[in-house]
Amino acid sequence: MATANTSETIDVRENIIAVGQRLIGAKGFSAVGLNEILSEAGVPKGSFYHYFGSKDAFGVALLESYFEAYLDDLDQTLAQPDLNMAQRLMTYWRIWRETQSFYECQGKCLAVKLGAEVADMSEAMRAALNRGTAGIVSRLARSIETGVAEGSLSIEGDPRGVAQSLYQLWLGASIMVKIVRTMQPFEIAMTTTQQMLHLAP
Repeated sequence: MATANTSETIDVRENIIAVGQRLIGAKGFSAVGLNEILSEAGVPKGSFYHYFGSKDAFGVALLESYFEAYLDDLDQTLAQPDLNMAQRLMTYWRIWRETQSFYECQGKCLAVKLGAEVADMSEAMRAALNRGTAGIVSRLARSIETGVAEGSLSIEGDPRGVAQSLYQLWLGASIMVKIVRTMQPFEIAMTTTQQMLHLAP
């Protein structure tokens, strides 16, 4: 059982991460300074270094927290009752389209936002991104394999390769949506996804 002090420590740490996720999700990692995060979180600088040690370590914790929540949500989506696996997968892509747009994403598009920015800047953050995205692809691959087995979808190639291609397709579409400021890249990604899984529009 956690003591009050332990609970308070967890609350302060999680608050810093939540504030950082929102600010960095909007502006990017380099554009947000520690002072802005700490001011918004109401935490002194000394406390920040007690929890994280450096901005780089904070970035890793931020990404780990983001992917933990993301994968929990994905697991729930891929386990929805009364739907076949093809329907569950298409629900996931619809949720992606709704939450990863060029509007303020409230930190829900962190992988898209930080992928290109930090991969060359920090090896530790690149590794955290790699672990998180690998977790997504693995879940998609298992789901595609299940969908093939139950007959709700069909593919050409192996499930992991298709899962990797689909994730990369949607990651690229998310970047293009921010560039062109329309939802057309997502509509193209949705059509391509249906074609790759041999689903009716």
